[in-house]
Amino acid sequence: MPASRPTPPRSIAEPSPRSPWRWTLHGDGRSVTPGGVVAPGERLTWPRTIGIGMQHVVAMFGATFLVPIITGLPPATTLFFSGVGTVLFLLITRGRVPSYLGSSFAFIAPIAAASASGGMATALGGVVVAGVALAVVGLVVNAVGYRWIDAVMPPVVTGTIVALIGFNLAPAAWGTCTSEVVGGEIVESCTNGVRAAPVTAVVTILAIVLVTVLFRGILGRLAILVGVGVGYAVATLRGEVSFDAVADAAWVGLPQFTTPAFSLGVLGLFLPVVLVLIAENVGHVKSVAAMTGDDLDPVTGRALFADGLATTLAGAGGGSGTTTYAENIGVMAATRVYSTAAYYVAAATAFLLSLSPKFGALIATIPAGVIGGAGTVLYGMIGVLGARIWIQHRVNFSDPVNLTTAGIALIAGIANFTWHAGDLTFEGIAIGTAAALGVYHLMRAVARWRGTDADGGPAEAASPASVPADAPVDRG
Repeated sequence: MPASRPTPPRSIAEPSPRSPWRWTLHGDGRSVTPGGVVAPGERLTWPRTIGIGMQHVVAMFGATFLVPIITGLPPATTLFFSGVGTVLFLLITRGRVPSYLGSSFAFIAPIAAASASGGMATALGGVVVAGVALAVVGLVVNAVGYRWIDAVMPPVVTGTIVALIGFNLAPAAWGTCTSEVVGGEIVESCTNGVRAAPVTAVVTILAIVLVTVLFRGILGRLAILVGVGVGYAVATLRGEVSFDAVADAAWVGLPQFTTPAFSLGVLGLFLPVVLVLIAENVGHVKSVAAMTGDDLDPVTGRALFADGLATTLAGAGGGSGTTTYAENIGVMAATRVYSTAAYYVAAATAFLLSLSPKFGALIATIPAGVIGGAGTVLYGMIGVLGARIWIQHRVNFSDPVNLTTAGIALIAGIANFTWHAGDLTFEGIAIGTAAALGVYHLMRAVARWRGTDADGGPAEAASPASVPADAPVDRG
């Protein structure tokens, strides 16, 4: 989830580009003017623009390829639709919102669950449904504005949903094992997560941790990618990587496309993801607006519709659902270049890389230990990002409505509560999301009716959180 940044100083408020394909040269085109920024409708010289576009590719790459590796989708296909989706996003938003669309981690759990029960085609059908739903929300927002989203999903609800998605994935990071009797002895075989290769996983985690704090600038922001690279090198030395598929793959060719199948049984897995995508996109638009100094509220609906369309296309062809990437906001903040031209370069690069089956096969060789280590960091970060939303919006947890909402929903998500209703299956993320929305609005409505809400009645019900920090502790 992107965080808002202070508005950078600007010498002149640059107008939005009249055409998404036209850019004016910023200054002399060689550097950013002192105290200024390169606006979305501007660009530096093409060699410099291409260089910044390459930085965007590197920034998005670590997260974008990890999603298909974790879920079993073809990496090249996901990269293909990532590039296509980014171009669509830039065109639909008329070049006003510089953004890259990469794989959304919110899809990991539902794709894994749906593919386990109904196959990958069924999981892709769920991605398509989520994309269509997000596109419809975008059309509504474009017609009536986005303020209603804030009312339906206040920060306590949004933060809780993001947090439970991250923590729900914790068992996937640890991995699963199977046991069988061989020669009269029980032999355990672990094929995924940290348990598949603990040494490699720990090295990957340590590499990510150290790179994060040892380096500044772009390298520090690429800690996940660098950590995966270090873990991959260690796994190769330990004989955990096979390059047979890489040797057999062609240098040039189309990615592997898969037709989706639709099943009512998986809808409960994917619809909660729409709420996360809404929060991510709205937050991203607000962050870009704060950085560029432009009023982007009028294009919020277009941004949601564009991401919904990109996700729909990805699911229809065998790729993972997309979202706007916070990683690329870091590149813009570091370079002060918000030019959409750089994002077209990044999209074109992703598209070209996706047309190399050998490249896709190489990405697919990343072993389970590396994925488990990177997943440990990523899933935990997603969970904590939910808490960051609470902090940024100063959610008051002395209000029992907020406290109860987050508590119930988080337990449902982390424990992966499951409910079967006919052919429909609702698991932890769906039930936790429904709990967050239902409990919050029910309690708030009743509290206002009875006059017991935090603004007009008793401030807080008795709970462990009610104990003041300086209260004496009974140790007897």
